[in-house]
Amino acid sequence: MFNFKRKVMKNALLVFSLLFFSMSLTAQFQKATAPVAEKKAHWRDIHGDKVLDNYYWMYDYFGKGPDSTKAVNYLEAENAYLDATMSSNKNFQADLFTEMKARIKEKDESVPVFKNGYYYYSRTEDGKQYYKYCRKKGTLDAKEEVLLDVDQMAEGHSYYSASGFDVSDDNKLLAFGVDLVSRRQYTIHVKNLVTGEILKDAIPNTQGDPCWAADNKTIFYTSKNPVTLLSEKIQRHTLDSDPSTDALVYEETDKSNYIGVGKSKNNKYIFIVSQATMSSEYRMIDAAKPNDSFKVFQPRMKDVLYSVIPLADKFLILTNKDDAKNFKLMECSLGKTDASNWKELIPVRNDVLIQSVEEFKDFIVINERKDGLVKLRIRNLKDNAEHYLDFGEPAYAANFGANPEYNSTTLRYGYTSLTTPSSVYDYNLVSKVKTLKKQQEVLGGYNSTDYVTERFYATAKDGTKVPISLVYKKGFKKDGNSPLLLYGYGSYGASMDATFSSTRLSLLNRGFVYAIAHIRGGEEMGRLWYENGKLMKKINTFTDFIDCGKFLVAEKYTSTKHLYAMGGSAGGLLMGAIVNLAPELWNGIIAQVPFVDVVNTMLDESIPLTTNEFDEWGNPKNKDAYFYMKSYSPYENVEKKNYPNILVSTGLHDSQVQYFEPAKWVAKLRDMKTDKNILLLKTNMEYGHGGASGRFDYLKDVALNYAFLFTLEGISK
Repeated sequence: MFNFKRKVMKNALLVFSLLFFSMSLTAQFQKATAPVAEKKAHWRDIHGDKVLDNYYWMYDYFGKGPDSTKAVNYLEAENAYLDATMSSNKNFQADLFTEMKARIKEKDESVPVFKNGYYYYSRTEDGKQYYKYCRKKGTLDAKEEVLLDVDQMAEGHSYYSASGFDVSDDNKLLAFGVDLVSRRQYTIHVKNLVTGEILKDAIPNTQGDPCWAADNKTIFYTSKNPVTLLSEKIQRHTLDSDPSTDALVYEETDKSNYIGVGKSKNNKYIFIVSQATMSSEYRMIDAAKPNDSFKVFQPRMKDVLYSVIPLADKFLILTNKDDAKNFKLMECSLGKTDASNWKELIPVRNDVLIQSVEEFKDFIVINERKDGLVKLRIRNLKDNAEHYLDFGEPAYAANFGANPEYNSTTLRYGYTSLTTPSSVYDYNLVSKVKTLKKQQEVLGGYNSTDYVTERFYATAKDGTKVPISLVYKKGFKKDGNSPLLLYGYGSYGASMDATFSSTRLSLLNRGFVYAIAHIRGGEEMGRLWYENGKLMKKINTFTDFIDCGKFLVAEKYTSTKHLYAMGGSAGGLLMGAIVNLAPELWNGIIAQVPFVDVVNTMLDESIPLTTNEFDEWGNPKNKDAYFYMKSYSPYENVEKKNYPNILVSTGLHDSQVQYFEPAKWVAKLRDMKTDKNILLLKTNMEYGHGGASGRFDYLKDVALNYAFLFTLEGISK
């Protein structure tokens, strides 16, 4: 990046030392023979564009066709190659796992949440991977009821996820979902909390979102298409009946929409929500009348999103209607819900994004985002008096916690920063006093004052100022010699806030700087920040990240010899794009479950979730969208050139990004790259998109990632 004037001899010595340094680092990886994937010609022909795809055969779904065994064999060969290549630091990985696990308090308990006469909480035990879901009646001094012993339930399963816990209004029944494969296809079960019996009702292939009606015998839930995994139907189940006869109460015909069902916080209504990226629609019934037909709150409108917040005497509506890009808050009476009756309560502001609203009987709390940071705005419904909660750090994350009790005057919220462990606060909305209920305990000793966090802005190629949050351990010298890991996501309007990680200490304590690039495609800086990083403006996401990397090098936080990048899922797409666009900038890349075969996936509507994504990426059946997508899709743009060191991970059962995307990408990279840098693919043969389900198993993947980085940096302990 920089030009230095040196004598010829010094230049020669410098080149020699760099070559020696590079050779010594490479030698820390064991030499092994990389697998070579078979090529089978497959032509894609659309919009007059013929493209050869030699690895299309990997699309043969696991267990579904003649090439499925061949695909699994290839994945296993790549796993064997990774194990052989990383064998010299196997003990280091084990040490890292032990080190990170030792920071986690094994015997722990969540902050109890009060709802309908009971305190609910979960607790973990020493040596156990999962947890117990418990409650106490009336007071925390009452006898504990263990509602679900997930540690026991998970025995004998390589993957186990229980979620969607919903207790009936009479407090006697618990509905919950279980996924044993990591495909996010849950079977809903019901437990009698009086007798301890698991009822015979078992509802398969659901979203895992049971919702009780007020009669304590009716459950609403979302069922999924078994092939595409789209959430496409809302059904009604009556206890003791055959799930195959469950009534269909709503079916979504627009395959770009996600749907779900839930009960309002004041327990008066059951809502069906249908939402895509650019439009939404609510339906509702009285929770006490589960057999009624659902009434549309307001028919979907083109390019209009809205959500409904019921109060005792009116509805609040959070919406972008009338081109309110950053959203505004409106209200209407209980009986007149169509948009012509909505009245403005809090207007739209160009510099403030309204993200959500938490409602209480006498207060509302508005979650706003300004300059990339969350602000919590409290309004008293009796007199409309307002104030804000102040957090006092330059980079942090704050959000609503569990607040299920409508009649409460206490707001539960979470707070964290790059140096502050996850903290749970209760804030008295009347007295304005906040109380720390619990802060994540980091075992082995942790002092936040040993670390420094900063926030600044890089200038993107079009002049846009892009925020960067950064943390390092004291003693760091800004001379370009330190390794730095830059993380990014930049899709779906998801904001990547500055949060604490105890595992990250293993990086910081070994001299790494950790940074987050708050790039366009997220929503950190408002709704336009998202819209300027999607569809036909998606390239901004990638160039923003590259410009953040260049900024960090120019400011001497690191250099290209020590700069690393990491991202997962849509952030994995980001990783694939930046190594094509600027491979020389990075020494190493970690791409987790990466969405890298964008064109082929978006052309195949049988692949899970494809149609839901059209508003995010575009529909390549449209010519303009196709060629734009093709211009950045990582798999399409692999070339014969040098690439950085790359570690890729995926899961065989991944429902969000199918295993064949990263597998194809790695195979093509192996065939075309002209360098001798490390390229590794790790496939977890038992898990899916989110990795391992246990409390500690995921640390093995973190240890692998860190060992990859440390090996590249010559760090061996």
